[in-house]
Amino acid sequence: MGEPYKVSFDVDGENFTSAGEASIQVKKILRQLGFAPETIRRVSIAMYEGEINMVIHAGGGRAELAVYDDYIELVLTDHGPGIADVNLAMQEGYSTALEQVRALGFGAGMGLPNMKRYTDEMIIDTKLGEGTRITMRVKTA
Repeated sequence: MGEPYKVSFDVDGENFTSAGEASIQVKKILRQLGFAPETIRRVSIAMYEGEINMVIHAGGGRAELAVYDDYIELVLTDHGPGIADVNLAMQEGYSTALEQVRALGFGAGMGLPNMKRYTDEMIIDTKLGEGTRITMRVKTA
C-alpha cells in the first residue's frame, strides 16, 4: 500500500446528537476500502465508544484514522481532565459520568472495556489536568 491512508475528525464535545458521526464516517471509509465486515464492526465499535467518552468526559477532541497494510489505527486525543485511575476506569460498570449523562443512556462504564475488547492493542496515555491520548489497533492481516 505504501503510505497509509489517513483522515482525522473533530469530535464536538457539546453535542450528544453528533456523537458517533466520526464512527459512521470511519465505517463508510473502511467499507469503500474493501475491509471485511467483522473488521469494520470492531473498528466502528471502538471508535464510537471513544467518541462518546470524549463527549462525556473531555469536552470533545480529535480522532485520527490511519490504515496500514496489516492494521487499522485509531488515535483519540482530548484535552479533558485525564483519567485518575486507569485500572479502575477499565473495570466494566465503573463510570464517572454525571447523572444527567446517565439519564440520556450514556455513561454505563463500558466505554474503555469495549474499546479494549474490540481492538487487538490499546494504549492509554493520560495526564491529569492535560488530557488523554488513546491509541488502538485492529489487525487486518
